[in-house]
Amino acid sequence: MTSLPPTVQPVRAVVWAMHLLVPLGGLWLLLAHPAADVLWHHPPSHFWLVLNVAAISLLPGIAMTNAAMNRRDARLFLVSLCFLSSAGFFLLHALATPGVLVDHANIGFDLSQPTGLAISAVFAAASSLPLNSARVLAIRKPLWIGLTALMALWGVGQLLDLPPLNAPQQVRDVEGPLIGVAILAVVLYLVAAWRYYRLHRRAPAAVLVSILTAFVLLAEAMVAVTLADKWHLSWWEWHVLLVFAFGFVAYSAYVQYRREGSSAGLFDAVMLAPTVRAVRAQYESALEELVTALRDRERSGRPTVEPLASQLAHRFGLTERQAVVLDRAGTALAAERELSALLGALVAVGERARVGLGEQELLQEVLTRVRPAYGPVEVGLVTNGTLDVSGRAYSPDDLAARGPYRDGDRLIHPLTVKGKVAGVVEVPARAGSETWNALAAALANQLSIAVENARLYAELSTLFRQYMSPDVAASLLADPAQAALGGSIVEVTALFADLRGFTTFSEQVNPGEIVTMLNRYHGVAVPCILDNGGTVVQFVGDALLALFNAPARQPDHAQRAVRAGLAMQAAVDAIAGDRPGWPRFRVGINTGSALVGNIGSETLRGFNAMGDAVNVAARLQTLAQPGQVVVGDATMQQLEFPASISYSLGELTVKGRRQPVRAHVVAAL
Repeated sequence: MTSLPPTVQPVRAVVWAMHLLVPLGGLWLLLAHPAADVLWHHPPSHFWLVLNVAAISLLPGIAMTNAAMNRRDARLFLVSLCFLSSAGFFLLHALATPGVLVDHANIGFDLSQPTGLAISAVFAAASSLPLNSARVLAIRKPLWIGLTALMALWGVGQLLDLPPLNAPQQVRDVEGPLIGVAILAVVLYLVAAWRYYRLHRRAPAAVLVSILTAFVLLAEAMVAVTLADKWHLSWWEWHVLLVFAFGFVAYSAYVQYRREGSSAGLFDAVMLAPTVRAVRAQYESALEELVTALRDRERSGRPTVEPLASQLAHRFGLTERQAVVLDRAGTALAAERELSALLGALVAVGERARVGLGEQELLQEVLTRVRPAYGPVEVGLVTNGTLDVSGRAYSPDDLAARGPYRDGDRLIHPLTVKGKVAGVVEVPARAGSETWNALAAALANQLSIAVENARLYAELSTLFRQYMSPDVAASLLADPAQAALGGSIVEVTALFADLRGFTTFSEQVNPGEIVTMLNRYHGVAVPCILDNGGTVVQFVGDALLALFNAPARQPDHAQRAVRAGLAMQAAVDAIAGDRPGWPRFRVGINTGSALVGNIGSETLRGFNAMGDAVNVAARLQTLAQPGQVVVGDATMQQLEFPASISYSLGELTVKGRRQPVRAHVVAAL
């Protein structure tokens, strides 16, 4: 049903439903028109027909029992008991045919099949429930022994004409209180059929359709047993219904066997979800085992893994053809996984090449990632003109002239930086594998790029980052277009700092002490700015300018700037405490709009900020006393938390500005 187009499936469902309704319609016609319900009393025909059908019907039950024990599944076990009990009592019904093995009819002949159908209905309904396989299978022996003992005692009793089965024959097979039992059995069959239909909707399978069909037919057989008169056509009908019920299951198993070519997995669609997951885990584990063996075969050169393939075929009941297919699939999967691992290692090399690690640290991380895929790869770099890898010496000039080559069980590839040999990589060789050779060459290229990038990062750290703020350097590396001349209007907080009395101090000491003092001051001041996210944009003699909220955006830029200024003063105080003659920093901070960007010419430019807010910060710095941090009113209003120690300087007139400036001294946050 699942392979049909969606437009065809409803038509087939209708046909299937009609097949189930036709027997009931036929039973109704026979019962409604007694003249049509003719009598055919022929015990020998009944004996041989029912005996053969019952014997054959036991086979699906036995097959399900084997599958249930192999899979350790409770649902399969209960379904097998359902069919075994129904087929078993059908067989007893045949043996009790009057005039064949027994000389007269008894009640055992009447009740054998209704009893089997009732027991079967209980197992059918139980199998449709969400079950715990361990608990159900723990009582499998009592269930088996009980069912077998009941059928054995029943057979002995009716064949030897023992009580209570030797009672006189009834008018109908089911009479009196047994009618209630029959109705309950019909309900149980229909409930089981509905629940199996829901299982089929979630995971369509032909065997599920056959089982739910069999349950419906068994329910109809129970109806016919209850309503039909013995030896009439309506009575013979329930025999036919049982044949079809067992036939559906046997046919679906046969179709599945023809499709897969193996008896393994015939009834897997019936199993409980935990059992399905466990079986899939076994399949995956076995496939992983096969893939691992195949990969080892490729690496070691062993010609075959036939013992493992044979073991898997035996474990899962595979045919020889299926084992061959499994071997080919495993080979393809092993090759695909190995290729994925090799390509993944190349990607990892490229990723590690961008993180700015040192050469040795980079190579160590790369080798850790590469060796599981490529094997024992070795790398060496040129040091002072010599190149050595695990005691094997190489000549850089020979490598440059010779290029990649094979040396025994190793592929040798030079590593180059700027066209010069900078090292060598040794990769295990594989005979007759062009793909492997290409991947080894790709690995060498990636390693060359990684080494070159590592050295470029080292150069940038020395020649680039130390001459500008890390934020500016990082922004330019991420987007070189930011180095273009021009800028944009941004709200910033500017921090100006210079040394009060620096000119006088310079006149009194030698230049060496001036440089020492500036380096020590800036050595502690700059980290205070950078740690708070600021960007140092200028050093002018003893003064510096830092920006916050540019180039990186910071919602709390005013708070960061004040915190940086206070940290600077505390750090400088710790240095100047032992040198009372050294000048102290005075700091001015102001917040406002400014033109921020690259200012200069095409040949020389710098990152800077221009505007009234920056000028006011410079003027506030001149109003501060040594050791003080003076902030503008705009900065004060943006502080996230009020200053714990501060006081206002009121409105001040500053040079170059007509409007007065309200200022504050902040001592702590």
